[in-house]
Amino acid sequence: MLQLEIGDRTFTAELHEDRAPASVEAVREFLPLESELMHVRWSGIATWINIDEIDLPEIPRENHTVYPSRGDLLLYPGYRNEQEILVPCGPTCFKSPAGELAGNHFATIDATAEELKAIEELTLREGVQDVVIREVSE
Repeated sequence: MLQLEIGDRTFTAELHEDRAPASVEAVREFLPLESELMHVRWSGIATWINIDEIDLPEIPRENHTVYPSRGDLLLYPGYRNEQEILVPCGPTCFKSPAGELAGNHFATIDATAEELKAIEELTLREGVQDVVIREVSE
């Protein structure tokens, strides 16, 4: 289980070890993560965390999608663009200047549609938000 602190809000997320084992293992290696959550530029109603400075191992495409559902955390290991974690908050098509991207769906946030939309609106209106991701026991 993951815990995400975004500004003054805290959420949990279920890891998908069975569907994205290499991605989950890679994420566990760099946790806890203290970073910034930003509004996306290309993908729709979503936010993202730049993890380009993290030295990720080679990660295969697993449980990957271009069209994630709200709350589906995607790990993008940088096949054609910078490394990132995408946090979809509504209708999203994962893309960049390089075109559509398929990210590995490694976890799902336990949050309502309204809570996720509020996160997206916060980053859109107020800018970058602090984010901390850590693994916690259930």
